[in-house]
Amino acid sequence: MSNGLRYSLNLKLKREKIFFGPGVYHLLAGIVETESINRAAKQMGMSYNKAWRILNQAEKELGFNLVEKNVGGSNGGGTIVTPAGKQFMEKFLRFQKIMYKEADKHFNDIFDVFIEGGSGNDEGTI
Repeated sequence: MSNGLRYSLNLKLKREKIFFGPGVYHLLAGIVETESINRAAKQMGMSYNKAWRILNQAEKELGFNLVEKNVGGSNGGGTIVTPAGKQFMEKFLRFQKIMYKEADKHFNDIFDVFIEGGSGNDEGTI
């Protein structure tokens, strides 16, 4: 890894409070993968209760469901990300890529003489 000058950018969405950022995105991606809030939260080192809290806050702020929970049954239930939730994830990722691309361009233009081997952000995208 280069020791060149880099920057860090962490995009989050808010209304009155921050409600969506990389953490919620990763949680939703884990739910897509596992079909379980509990397993997705564990993969992130997050408690099940915290996962529900942040999902509920995001849904409240957005005004639509990000996930749909199927309770019990012979297969034990599970959780899926709704079509609207997947669309929102895609839009957030698209927004993040555009912002990093613009930030990279401006960073390189402004700090060009200080960069020496590094350039851009050290986070990439989600």
